[in-house]
Amino acid sequence: MTDTPSNIHATAIVVGSTGLLFMGPSGWGKSMLAFACITEAQRVGISAILVADDQVLISKHEGVVVATCPASISGLIELRGTGIVRVPYVASAAMHYAVLPGSVSGEKRLPPDGERTTIINDIDLPVIRLLANTPVPLAALRAKAPDIGR
Repeated sequence: MTDTPSNIHATAIVVGSTGLLFMGPSGWGKSMLAFACITEAQRVGISAILVADDQVLISKHEGVVVATCPASISGLIELRGTGIVRVPYVASAAMHYAVLPGSVSGEKRLPPDGERTTIINDIDLPVIRLLANTPVPLAALRAKAPDIGR
């Protein structure tokens, strides 16, 4: 059990009651994809909100992966090319999926079923792969995991 939070480079949101942790290299577009998912969900009447952008404190409590926002960046998200903007947020939430970059090349184009990734130490999540330029990212995520947004 990991009760002491570890600070990781990621973006965490909640869509409905589903926590999504966007992880990947700097410049992949984690923040913009997460923001697009929030706005896409809200447009169709699904609640969605930011937990944390850029820095996420990850811990595990009683088997549940929890993302918490450092107080200094609460409610802030960087939209590359636009700047840092203030948005509604929750201080912490359970995470259910790790959203990782998909492969744009023919190699590894189809990720393995049941893929999981280790976030840190004994903390892991099921993976959903997503391309940075996906025009409707939430729709793509929900096609893979229909429970998102419920």
